[in-house]
Amino acid sequence: MRLGLRLFLGFFLIVGVAAFFVMRVFVDEVKPGVRQAMEANLADTANVLAALAADDMKAGRIADGAFARNIAAAGSRHLGADIWGTRKDRLEGRILIADARGIVVYDSRNEAVGKDYSRWNDVYRTLRGEYGARSSAETPGDRQNTVMHVAAPILDGDKIVGVLTVAKANRTMEPVIARSQRNILRKGGWLLGLSALIGLAMTWWLSRGIGRLNRYAQAVSRGERASPPPRRRDEIGDLGKALETMRRELEGKQYVEQYVQTLTHEMKSPLAAIRGAAEILQEPLPEADRARFAANVQGQSERLTEMIEKLLALASVEHRRELGQRERTDVAAMVAEVGGELGPRVAQAGLTLDFADADRPAVVEGDRFLLRQALRNLLDNAIDFSPRGGRIDIECRIDGRDAVLRIGDRGPGVPDFAAERVFERFYSLPRPHGGRSTGLGLTFVREVAALHGGGVRLEPRDGGGTWAELSLPLAA
Repeated sequence: MRLGLRLFLGFFLIVGVAAFFVMRVFVDEVKPGVRQAMEANLADTANVLAALAADDMKAGRIADGAFARNIAAAGSRHLGADIWGTRKDRLEGRILIADARGIVVYDSRNEAVGKDYSRWNDVYRTLRGEYGARSSAETPGDRQNTVMHVAAPILDGDKIVGVLTVAKANRTMEPVIARSQRNILRKGGWLLGLSALIGLAMTWWLSRGIGRLNRYAQAVSRGERASPPPRRRDEIGDLGKALETMRRELEGKQYVEQYVQTLTHEMKSPLAAIRGAAEILQEPLPEADRARFAANVQGQSERLTEMIEKLLALASVEHRRELGQRERTDVAAMVAEVGGELGPRVAQAGLTLDFADADRPAVVEGDRFLLRQALRNLLDNAIDFSPRGGRIDIECRIDGRDAVLRIGDRGPGVPDFAAERVFERFYSLPRPHGGRSTGLGLTFVREVAALHGGGVRLEPRDGGGTWAELSLPLAA
């Protein structure tokens, strides 16, 4: 059985079973609910009529007094009522009145006058000051059709002088019950149908995404060139992205080609300079020219060495998916340590470092060596771009659950056209004092920040210059 069909059947089974039990509960509760409501109405009616019949009962004219005449007149009325689709043309209740002994002295149908009802639960309990009600068969032996009797006391002061009972056949409410049950079943059927359509749509949507992933994985396993599934913003999309990433990492071709091509391009210039200087040095030269070309060879070789070292460091970080050994590091202590190491270079450039620490210790957790290297790269950039005799501002603050380290210079800033490219490999901007960097420093900082669950960004500084902002999660 295919996965899509299994998903649909599972969804429909869950919804169907739940809907069945819910509808079953509603249907089973309709009849008791309607009868409870009818009993409450009968209790209200009985108490009102008992108060109206009190004067005739005390005067001994309950059978032919004003109360009896009014009830007879009400019974002859044509109601013509349409109650929620149910036609009602006449009164359907019955009124019985028993004296203090339980003997029936009034019956709106003239069928039970003179009979002893003192043992019936409605009369018996009411005469004793309790709530009296009962349901009895409409005809002897008929358990299907019952009549509900609800009684109320007829009072003379605090004395009970009689009992008025209002009776109504339960079958009179059957149309209401049947209509309610039909509505529940009909709407439940619509619910099941709608649920089936939703389940079908959801199953198609999931199966479509899973099917694309399956076809893509099968094509990759056969060594075919296949396009990755369309991007989706859900777990299936994440899985497709992970498969594509896995494919690229396993093949490694694009990664290697990009590094080789870029590295070759970047190495051409210093190698050409070294080769040219070496050829000139083979000829007789004045000592000053010889020293200048030798220094050129040394400078270009140092540039190549720095490029290769940074490239290796960047490659090692890019291939790491998680940190190995973690240790707690105070950001202020790390800034002081790196600033001390760069002290001679800062002094040579005529710069000053101004560090503003956070109100409370900013402690992060991670690879201390990588964090120090990232901070050093940011400070190197600030030194390179700062004007002579300027100041580099370093700020540390706590923003929510992150420690934010900001390094600001007063250099020319980052041009708009380079704002999106400064984190690319080998992309660099000319330094104000001449020369270029390897273009790997900010890329390395970005990878280290991502490895620690943080981020890095550059933003213009008021009054000129750039803020480099490195954010790292605070240690627990």
